[in-house]
Amino acid sequence: MYLTKENKEKLFAKHGKNAKDTGSAEGQIALFTERINHLTEHLKTNRKDYNTERSLVKLVGKRRALLDYLTKKDILRYRAIVKELGLRK
Repeated sequence: MYLTKENKEKLFAKHGKNAKDTGSAEGQIALFTERINHLTEHLKTNRKDYNTERSLVKLVGKRRALLDYLTKKDILRYRAIVKELGLRK
């Protein structure tokens, strides 16, 4: 599996408050971004995998909803996570 427990802990430690903080918006956005990047690479080689394509679209929607939440709640945290992850917009 591409996301092992250790990889997730590193991801949450880098973008969340600590390695155990899995519920923060920044941690979730970082996790979704990692999964989106992985699925995008998978779809480059398997272009007819429509189930993965649907999963990718759902993940992008979830990430967008969390980003919208952060814009309303705390614009500085939103700008910081977008800059860290290199997201457009």
